[in-house]
Amino acid sequence: MLTTPEFTSVEGAYLALLRLATEDAEHHISARGNDAREVIGVGFRLTNPRQRLPYIAERKANPVFQFAEALWYLAGRRDLDMIGYYAPSMRASSVDGIRLGGSAYGHALFSTNGSTKQSQFDQVMELLLTEPDSKRGYLPVFKAKELADHNNPDVACLAGLHLLPRDGHLHVVCNMRANDLDCGLLSDVFSFTMIQEYAAIQLGLELGTYTHFIGSAHVNDRNAERVKRVLAEADSRPTVPSFAFPAMPAGTEGATIAHVLMHEEALRTNQLRYSAEHIRGLGLDPYWQQVLMLFELYRQVQHDQTMAFDPGVLAALDPGLRWLMERKWPACAAAAAGGAK
Repeated sequence: MLTTPEFTSVEGAYLALLRLATEDAEHHISARGNDAREVIGVGFRLTNPRQRLPYIAERKANPVFQFAEALWYLAGRRDLDMIGYYAPSMRASSVDGIRLGGSAYGHALFSTNGSTKQSQFDQVMELLLTEPDSKRGYLPVFKAKELADHNNPDVACLAGLHLLPRDGHLHVVCNMRANDLDCGLLSDVFSFTMIQEYAAIQLGLELGTYTHFIGSAHVNDRNAERVKRVLAEADSRPTVPSFAFPAMPAGTEGATIAHVLMHEEALRTNQLRYSAEHIRGLGLDPYWQQVLMLFELYRQVQHDQTMAFDPGVLAALDPGLRWLMERKWPACAAAAAGGAK
């Protein structure tokens, strides 16, 4: 009998776990200076892992960062140059100010081994292509040696991802040693389901279920007021916003990720600025065009310090992404709407 709660989207799982940790916390902990309410050993299953974004106005989810982090992982990177631009707070977890350690999950999964010239991910893909019912497709991330330095500020929260091809679908089980339910959970599920979808494409499979298990599921006390507002909105809204998240293109491969990141770097370093028409002419699938639209809007915020988004770029976003950007940067979006009239 299935005992793991099922949800059609990450939003449902997010709200359920927030409610559990705030209303029925098992422990009040203080780990590394972070006071938090905690429940131990919880999990959930997503029946549609593509629905990986929450549409809650109070939460102000940032799709720019979500895509940036997922691409950073898929490229096997660990540098702060890229991810620190989208999330400056992550710089505090770096020992040398140049790279990240345990939280650079993509480096553990996708960087190539010097002797085999294969990444962990490549090895698991090779295994699952030859043994489709294998139980061995596990990608470990957390390493015990991370605990050798008691002052290590960046120990991996992700223990590993278990890839299970069954009946023409790729299912993934994620094991977390810990999850900050208000912040980390949303980013993790977004990135890990993107990795799942990317892996399914490489294996020629349909997207299956995504199951997420957490050892320490917690809400930090410093975020308690926002969590209250999020839950209050969920309880009071007359209708729930619903936007279908598109499927990753079937031809997506490593070269696709590299192509997108080439343009991402040009925008991040302010070498180029793109109009919607320019992005449409880059030879990328519309799915990845949407990501560059987001990166261009973020470039405008960071480098142009604009008070108004480019109306053409904002209007070119899919409705769900536009809804989120309008709530993350409401003044810029409102000014863009006024300028477009």
